[in-house]
Amino acid sequence: MYFKLYQDISKQWRWTLYAANHRKVADSAESYWNKNDCFSGINLVRGTNSQTPVYE
Repeated sequence: MYFKLYQDISKQWRWTLYAANHRKVADSAESYWNKNDCFSGINLVRGTNSQTPVYE
């Protein structure tokens, strides 16, 4: 599994979680103004599995 962090068309931050087979598992239903806030959302989903990589 891995997270993809990106900016949408309005330059706000979003994330998508992909499975090992590269299929979308989840995404941020909302966008974030700050990149750090987006990382906070990722960490809420990660839980104790902090080893899931984040790619930009």
